[in-house]
Amino acid sequence: MGEANLEIRTLNTAGEMATIVNVFQQVWGSVTPIVGVELLRAISHSGGYVAGAFDSGNIVGASFGFLARHHGDEALHSHVTGILPGVQHSGVGRSMKNHQREWAAERGIPWITWTFDPLVRRNAWFNIEVLKADIADYLVDFYGEMTDSINAQDESDRLVVAWSTDESEPRPAPLASATRHLIETPDDIVVLRRTDSNSAIAWRHDVRRQFTELFDAGGTVTAFTREGAYIIDTPA
Repeated sequence: MGEANLEIRTLNTAGEMATIVNVFQQVWGSVTPIVGVELLRAISHSGGYVAGAFDSGNIVGASFGFLARHHGDEALHSHVTGILPGVQHSGVGRSMKNHQREWAAERGIPWITWTFDPLVRRNAWFNIEVLKADIADYLVDFYGEMTDSINAQDESDRLVVAWSTDESEPRPAPLASATRHLIETPDDIVVLRRTDSNSAIAWRHDVRRQFTELFDAGGTVTAFTREGAYIIDTPA
């Protein structure tokens, strides 16, 4: 696919919402819907964000988010964004996040927030190094037990991302006097869950412990390495 054929637009009708429901089920390998048509319609009607990405007219990704707060400011909380497997790593995800950013900025919303699994390297790299977003918090087993084919057999810890809609505002530079720490991640947590669930849980608990200790010490995530490790700086 090429960027010239990619169109991202907000959606409103029940038929369009049903298409999004189908996309999410394909992405997460879930028998039960990730979200229902009724909720998507309500979010769209009440001023939230519901959008689809289309390649030559065919839907290849979707996203929805609801209005929220971040540190007292208005925010768009991007709850679910999914790209069909055949077009992942093609730039669709970045285009969709940029569409969200433009949508929020046009409405005077200063922040976009979302969560992601801290053990999924590709998402950490995308959020921290590609989008240059901030990590705002670590949430332990946030969603409770999940049964889809990607998250099953694990606990649902999440990192909270906060992304400014002001493109001119750079991410703060690391402090020169800070103490630097590395938190490593597994090569592919999704495969590990299926092949060695005990090791997957061990990774989960170890990464949770390190994040909790470093955040309690005032730590800030400043980067994510190509080798798959978070760089966290704590005050010296």
